[in-house]
Amino acid sequence: MNSTQTSPNVTIRQMLPEDGLAFVGLIDALADYENLDRPDADAKARLLVDAFSEWPRFEVRLAEVDGVVAGYAFFFMTYSSFLAKPLLYLEDIFVLTEHRGVGAGKALFDACVREARARGCGRMEWRVLTWNEPAIAFYRRRGARNLEEWHTFRLDGAALSGADLE
Repeated sequence: MNSTQTSPNVTIRQMLPEDGLAFVGLIDALADYENLDRPDADAKARLLVDAFSEWPRFEVRLAEVDGVVAGYAFFFMTYSSFLAKPLLYLEDIFVLTEHRGVGAGKALFDACVREARARGCGRMEWRVLTWNEPAIAFYRRRGARNLEEWHTFRLDGAALSGADLE
């Protein structure tokens, strides 16, 4: 996917190395929106290395509004053993507050759906914070459903590093 004009003032395109500072700035803005700690300098450096390595760990599409980077979608591929098909996992989708309402979020989401279809994915999945009602409504309007029968589990910190393993 190179670049797609979705409305007179919104363009979706693949992130390039020269977009690195704008990209990590968007991640900081998302962290602020979600009341999370911003990634530290080392994490930001790893993000850029992982995005542009010989074997990128993830992909990013940027939304430009009137030529200004205004949002991003961050995704990667996984695989379903039951479907025997790849899955597109949407880790982040975010548009700066001042650029909302012009279709940038819809354009980013639609670009991910097109990418999943083009890659023969059996489904596309993502998570949403329970308090983020605008995002939940946005996804429901696009036909997404909440998988209430599944719980998200996380292993991190000491548990991941092996302190709790015998």
